[in-house]
Amino acid sequence: MASATIFEAKTNLSELIKKAQAGEKVVITSGREKTPVAELTPIIAHKPKRLGFLAHLNLPSISDSVWFDPLPEGWTGMEERADDPLLMPKRKPVSQAARSARSRTAK
Repeated sequence: MASATIFEAKTNLSELIKKAQAGEKVVITSGREKTPVAELTPIIAHKPKRLGFLAHLNLPSISDSVWFDPLPEGWTGMEERADDPLLMPKRKPVSQAARSARSRTAK
């Protein structure tokens, strides 16, 4: 671990930065007691995230034809098809009693 006063750090900043880049910790001190006031450490570069980070989930692949083909004749969007990967399962309707119970607990 290298140490330098503020005056020495101003004078030899490039050398201290080279030491920090090499992985050495550089402490900058102040005053007669040489109390530590700052520390130079290297910045570790992070790898950029890559596309495909969810590949391990084995999600179904959706072909481009799903997005660009015209809609079938008579399609309303209300029917469920088991072979359609984009449709989410429909939720069960909530009864009126359950709605009123939920509104009472929210208050």
